Amino acid sequence: MTTTRLSVIGAGLVIWWLAIPTAGLVATEPDFGRGKKLYEKYCLACHGPQGRGDGVTTFDPPVADLTSSEVLMKPNSRLLRSIHEGRPNTAMDAWKSALSDEAVQDVLAYVLTFPR
Repeated sequence: MTTTRLSVIGAGLVIWWLAIPTAGLVATEPDFGRGKKLYEKYCLACHGPQGRGDGVTTFDPPVADLTSSEVLMKPNSRLLRSIHEGRPNTAMDAWKSALSDEAVQDVLAYVLTFPR
């Protein structure tokens, strides 16, 4: 295959990954208070109080700074999927067995309120 064709295939896979909806993650009105409580229980130790990746637990590679432009430029569907399914080759576990779809949405809604 040519380099151009491989690039087109790769780009297509990236677009597909970003575009497919995550099953069960349907938009509802977020509960910021619940999101805050869940964040403090499940996320704070790694991501820190303001989501900057400065929690008391450290990993290699480091946890994501949830206020970074790299994270914030991702569509919400991709961020929801990261929480729900986890992130390969990182310490980010899948939370689908601990958090309902609505709870994942509440956590993300709360995270998106962090100062940039």
